[in-house]
Amino acid sequence: MEALIILVTFLSMEFMAWFTHKFVMHGFLWYLHKDHHQVEPGFFEKNDAFFLIFAIPSAYCYITGLMFHDFRLYIGIGISLYGFAYFVVHEIIIHQRFKMFTHLNNHYVRAIRRAHKIHHKHLGKYRGENFGMLIVPLKYWKDPSTSK
Repeated sequence: MEALIILVTFLSMEFMAWFTHKFVMHGFLWYLHKDHHQVEPGFFEKNDAFFLIFAIPSAYCYITGLMFHDFRLYIGIGISLYGFAYFVVHEIIIHQRFKMFTHLNNHYVRAIRRAHKIHHKHLGKYRGENFGMLIVPLKYWKDPSTSK
């Protein structure tokens, strides 16, 4: 049962990431996300604050789950695992902020990079697309070099 809670939470986080990215990051917290689309000098971005924002519910679930020995611990683990996957995919594989896995070139990585590139072609907070992270729309799985 614990593994199921972790899995369902992990999968639910893709929707939460999409929703938050579309309506919060490209909405009322655009001032934190803007420097991710309009790159400024330096390693850190204001956008990095979202890692802390997402860590709060995870930490809450860890603490209360351990205090009361209940399901919240497994929700916290699911959120943490999604956060780790997001970090690896977004920060390391896509944006290569850390020079690891720089030569990955499989079908999934190419699709996710294409989708993310389309997301970043919009420099403003409006007219964006592809707000999710790990689930890639089918049209990006097609290799553009083989399309007519």
